[in-house]
Amino acid sequence: MMYRHLRTILLVEDSLADAELVVDALREVKLDHSLIHVEDGVDCMDYLQCRGEWSAREPVNPVVVLLDIKMPRMDGLEVLTRMRGDERLRRVPVVILSSSREESDLARGWDLGVNAYVIKSVDVSEFLESVRTSAQFWAVLNQGPGEE
Repeated sequence: MMYRHLRTILLVEDSLADAELVVDALREVKLDHSLIHVEDGVDCMDYLQCRGEWSAREPVNPVVVLLDIKMPRMDGLEVLTRMRGDERLRRVPVVILSSSREESDLARGWDLGVNAYVIKSVDVSEFLESVRTSAQFWAVLNQGPGEE
């Protein structure tokens, strides 16, 4: 039997309340993945590029990045721009989780290569179901390049 490392879902969210909702939703799905939570785009890029506190981690890309747009230090659209410009990260699936319904944010996300854009609904159960569905698709069903 070949050893397969535990796949990672990277959650990039500055709101601890929203992060807790996402964690709860993912826990309900019982995915066989680890969840890493960082609070802004700078920490996200440090994780993805194995820098700073993440310098010792195994350099394996997450199976999906769940990315907020509005964050301090570096916003989600800048993270997406940098990921799509990096040969090692450009194919990592990114799902934007945002409360922004602004057409300009939606359009810019799609122009930059986001894989999905999920609106943080005012209805908490609707938002949780969107997170569960997105995570199940990207972490379990989706077949990325170079995967067995």
